Amino acid sequence: MVASARLRNRSLRSRLVLTTSALLVAVALVIGVVTTVALYSSLMGQARQRLSQTVDRTAQFSEGGGNRGDAPDPALDPALDPGRRRPPPTAPATCSNGTPGFVGFGLVDGTVNARFDDGQVLVRQSGVFDSNGSGQDFACVRELTAGQVAQLSTVDADGARRMDLPGLGEYLVQGQVLSDGSLQVSGLPLADVNRTLLTVAGVEAAAVLGGVALAAIAGSVLVRRDLLPLQRVATTAARVSELELDRGEVDLSLRVPDTDEGTEVGKVGAALNRMLDNVGSALEARHASEQRVRRFVADASHELRTPLAAIRGYAELTRRSGEQVPADVRHALGRVESEAVRMTGLVEDLLLLARLDSGRPLDREPVDLTMTVLDAVSDARVAGRDHTWRLDLPEEAVEVAGDPGRLHQVLTNLLANARTHTPPGTTVTVGIVPDGDRAHVDVVDDGPGIPTGLLPDVFERFARGDSSRSRAAGSTGLGLAIVQAVVTSHHGTVTVESRPGRTAFRVTLPTTIPPTLPDP
Repeated sequence: MVASARLRNRSLRSRLVLTTSALLVAVALVIGVVTTVALYSSLMGQARQRLSQTVDRTAQFSEGGGNRGDAPDPALDPALDPGRRRPPPTAPATCSNGTPGFVGFGLVDGTVNARFDDGQVLVRQSGVFDSNGSGQDFACVRELTAGQVAQLSTVDADGARRMDLPGLGEYLVQGQVLSDGSLQVSGLPLADVNRTLLTVAGVEAAAVLGGVALAAIAGSVLVRRDLLPLQRVATTAARVSELELDRGEVDLSLRVPDTDEGTEVGKVGAALNRMLDNVGSALEARHASEQRVRRFVADASHELRTPLAAIRGYAELTRRSGEQVPADVRHALGRVESEAVRMTGLVEDLLLLARLDSGRPLDREPVDLTMTVLDAVSDARVAGRDHTWRLDLPEEAVEVAGDPGRLHQVLTNLLANARTHTPPGTTVTVGIVPDGDRAHVDVVDDGPGIPTGLLPDVFERFARGDSSRSRAAGSTGLGLAIVQAVVTSHHGTVTVESRPGRTAFRVTLPTTIPPTLPDP
């Protein structure tokens, strides 16, 4: 399970190469095992055939009265036809154990022969035939040890079988009952068979490892080449995911170049391109609708300023008139004037947002942020005497690049938000934190906090809380939206963290004017 999970977490290219290599290893192992088994069967068949010939030869030699050191009669060798029979063996040399050696003996080097009569080994007709380093045609006979005799005594005449002989290694042995009732046991060494099997197994293992390594390298190159179209699909999708699609005009011209629907990757690419076409059309329609709404809001706000100014003017003129008016009329005129003032502020806010949405640039000049904070907090103290206002400013003045009026409005809105939506006695702390080429302005209060459900939408337009954010409190729901729009136009950021007992707004602004400011 763990190996399977690790494989699934790898890339498609790695999985393909690893899976292909594993299949090649499995196929190679099957071929190697089958080849080795077939070779083993063939070699053992040949060994059994040679052992059968050796059994017949040594049995005829033993029944002919030969003893250890005597040479067998080549005429008794069934493996030689009359035209190929060797001349009678001679004894040209003496073996290292003092017994004569024989030329023309014709047995495999290391052949074992043992003759048992009534469970007793006949020493003169038993031994190990050795070429003594002079080739198979020169044979010497070495005596069997007690351990070798004990092992050979367990052999019967039921057929050939494998056996480990002490000091000699693995042998293929077979017994045969002679005409006098004695048991003749002959054996051939299997060292050559085992050596051949080990050599073949080593060659196969080396070939498998080398072949799989070469196949893995070649497969990795080929898979990488064949998956390049899929990589281009992923790259296009990643670049699209990095686009800001939530607002403004979006240039969704990215497309996948591989669209051959004859291949699986081409089908994916074509489907992605069709999806991008659909999304692009929807974004264009959305942008056009947003532009119409923004133009309407800007035009409506602009047109409303004149009648609102007239309403306020006439209300003030009537209030300042020396003629006596009834109290209820005077109260109604006061309400008309106050509502006109409130509506004028709302229209101004909407007009400002419309201008910022349209990308209209703001002034760019050095602004003394410290003095701006001092002025904004001084105004807030006058407007909110039931709150405690504190400053946390660095010793050195901090300057940022921006529009002085709009930055003052940002601070005014944040302080008004803290004053309006917290109870009397709340402490509001305003601080500045220099940070290299940026500066942070923190507005922190110890009020009840922003409701959790409202926190994600706190910078949205007309966002209101159910309890504190009311018309009676003077909130239009546009203050924080203006803060975010102005800060964004200054290429800064604004964030908020809130919990019961602590609400912190942080405004981050650049301290220098960039050489070329992109459109916000």
